[in-house]
Amino acid sequence: MATTIKSSALDFENIKSNLKTYFASQSEFADYDFEASGLSNILDVLAYNTHINGLTANFSLNEAFLNTAQLRSSVTAHAANLGYYPRSRTSSQATIQISAVTNDLISTNATLPAFTGFTATIDSLSFTFNTTEQLNASNDGTGTFVFQTLSGIKDIIVKEGVKRTKTFLVGNASDEAVYVIPDTNVDTNTIKVKVFDNVSANSFFNEYSDIRDSVNITPTSKVYIVRESPNGYYELIFGEGNVLGQSPAAGNKIEVEYLTTKGPDANGASSFTPANTVSIGGVNYNLTVTKVSNSSSGAGKESIASVKLNAPVAFSAQQRMVTAQDYKSIIFAKYSSVLDDVIAWGGQDNIPATFGNVYVSLKFKDDISTAVQTSTKDAIKTQLTTNLSVMSIDTVFVNPTTTFMEVNVAFDFDPDLTGDTVETMQLKVKNKVQDFFTANFNLFGRTFRRSLLLTELDAMSVALLNSAITVKLQRRIAPGTDFSLNQAGKVTVDFPARLAKPDDEKHIIESSRFTFGGVSAQLRNKLGTTTLEIVNVNTRAILNDNAGSYEQTQGTVQLDDTFKISELEGPSIKISAIPDNQSTVKPLRNHLLQYDKDASFSSGTIDTQNTLAIITTET
Repeated sequence: MATTIKSSALDFENIKSNLKTYFASQSEFADYDFEASGLSNILDVLAYNTHINGLTANFSLNEAFLNTAQLRSSVTAHAANLGYYPRSRTSSQATIQISAVTNDLISTNATLPAFTGFTATIDSLSFTFNTTEQLNASNDGTGTFVFQTLSGIKDIIVKEGVKRTKTFLVGNASDEAVYVIPDTNVDTNTIKVKVFDNVSANSFFNEYSDIRDSVNITPTSKVYIVRESPNGYYELIFGEGNVLGQSPAAGNKIEVEYLTTKGPDANGASSFTPANTVSIGGVNYNLTVTKVSNSSSGAGKESIASVKLNAPVAFSAQQRMVTAQDYKSIIFAKYSSVLDDVIAWGGQDNIPATFGNVYVSLKFKDDISTAVQTSTKDAIKTQLTTNLSVMSIDTVFVNPTTTFMEVNVAFDFDPDLTGDTVETMQLKVKNKVQDFFTANFNLFGRTFRRSLLLTELDAMSVALLNSAITVKLQRRIAPGTDFSLNQAGKVTVDFPARLAKPDDEKHIIESSRFTFGGVSAQLRNKLGTTTLEIVNVNTRAILNDNAGSYEQTQGTVQLDDTFKISELEGPSIKISAIPDNQSTVKPLRNHLLQYDKDASFSSGTIDTQNTLAIITTET
């Protein structure tokens, strides 16, 4: 019989059981009834106190490590020690064009200051959007002024939020140089820091920049660190003993300008009303707003799970972009509010190799406008890669390539084991497949394994028997689609897998219907060959007996120049191909896998071991 208490068993019942076992082993308590006596109450108190103390000790110890910490304050503190500062709330942003129609034919110029406001309403809630820089306009000769940025861009990005200004007076040099912004909803990307000589000065100042946007930091660099404090506010730190730049001097005035934002709540605004007028020639005129894109990319603070994932990766990059992983980690950490994923690879990995380039593919969130995508790519080049990457290495952006998967499930079904009909079970199977893809795909580097899907289907219901899965890969082309062209001007469609060899009984390549030569047509390979043909869907008459070919090993479909994509009607044509390996599909680099629910089906057959009838239907 044990005479020691097991220190690893910390739940209440185990603790009490261990205490009873211990006391029962002692001669002084050999005849005690531990359940019916008052000693049981004493054991309850001892077990409860031990349980609480154990939980407290474990909790405290867990908070000491990044991977086990649960409190946001602990996680952000560990991240800061790794040089990673979690993303704050992010302002939603929209793209608009701003103009003013006047009767002024004399004035030649007009300006709009930064933080010119516009209002938008979403579900009866009002939001304020602001310009982020001064805008200028010139008279087009008719009294119309179209505003644009200093670089001449007419598509203006406006950000949601309310402008705030916080002022600090710098004390003695011995004081701790930490300045708190008492706001949990700050978009730290909008912070502007100005340092004036004294409290009364309002003209000459030094502008400080975020340390994350700076390189070659010296003791005289004018930079600051912004980090999340334990209470959710944000702290500005200068200098750190002149190791991280120059601290403001005693008596200086620090002016912090920022937007406090509602984050994702402001996504989806589609109409913007000017809150101000513009003065031209001494007369106030109303502004006219044309929406280019709805508001998007607003986000809450970076989640604890995301911080735990990104902080160690960012630490390994050490604020330099050398390896492909450096590019991925630094870009994603900076722009995770608009990105779902990033992948990067060196030009030496291309076929043929292109030395001196790093290729980057960005998977933007679904609601991110084209203008925001463009500005993000520009910012990556100007703010990150130019400063942090190796000299002479160019960054080349490559759009993600989406490959859709058509998944067909056939299963035997025993109705005696469930109350579901065949039709209901087919719908459940199809929804399960969709859930499987939603949870596991539409990000870079995700491999489809048929065995994993079969496992999930088998666990779904005991009534499912003998499930079988077949898959097809699908690409989509449309007029104006940017597919690769060879020297002959032919279009090449890439699949992320080897394709099946020609078959005498089934077509390896098939397309959806499209209009060709004025009739409904379909593209497919000739049985037993890799040659493509176009046939009339209704009559099966051959319209083009040599429309291209497919290459099995490389996984490509090449469309002949007689197959004019510009002549296609409709948004796109789906080209489906049977992969050589049905068990695994491993997309390369910038390929993404998505599920095509409309082109997939499930079919159920009633098990005949105990049932006479066989019913097969499709959904």
